[in-house]
Amino acid sequence: MAATPPLTRIEISKEYLHFNSGHFTIFSDTDREDLHGHTFYVKALIDSAVDVTGLAFDYNLVKQRLKTLCERIDEKILLPERSPFLSLAEEDGYLVATFANEKLPFLPRDVITLPVANITVEELAPWFLTALLDDPAICGLRLPRVEVSVSSGPGQWASAVQTNN
Repeated sequence: MAATPPLTRIEISKEYLHFNSGHFTIFSDTDREDLHGHTFYVKALIDSAVDVTGLAFDYNLVKQRLKTLCERIDEKILLPERSPFLSLAEEDGYLVATFANEKLPFLPRDVITLPVANITVEELAPWFLTALLDDPAICGLRLPRVEVSVSSGPGQWASAVQTNN
């Protein structure tokens, strides 16, 4: 019986794979952080077979997609669309986030809403992973394992993993 060739793990962690965004973490229906910002970093670990040419896949596809996602949310306030404690509405030309008894008005051009329950690294990592794997060029690579990690500061990472057998 022939042995299955080993997979190679490729790490993509470029300095330019980062974004600066404002957010606040929501802890409960009455407790949230003050609005503040981070420089978030993004990296990917991808398992792949190596073909007869000695290549796993075109890394540029992944680098470009992650860079585009970072640029989309760079220098924006990030707000969650699926929080059970926060509501979002348009009022008089503003996007108004309502939390408890607080109304937080934002200019729409300054805000990106994401389909997550909270703006945390543990929610941003799966958002990046899903967006990466939704790209037809990357989806077509048939990668056995893709992991995307997001950091809000040194030593503080969350990761989301997709495995395909």
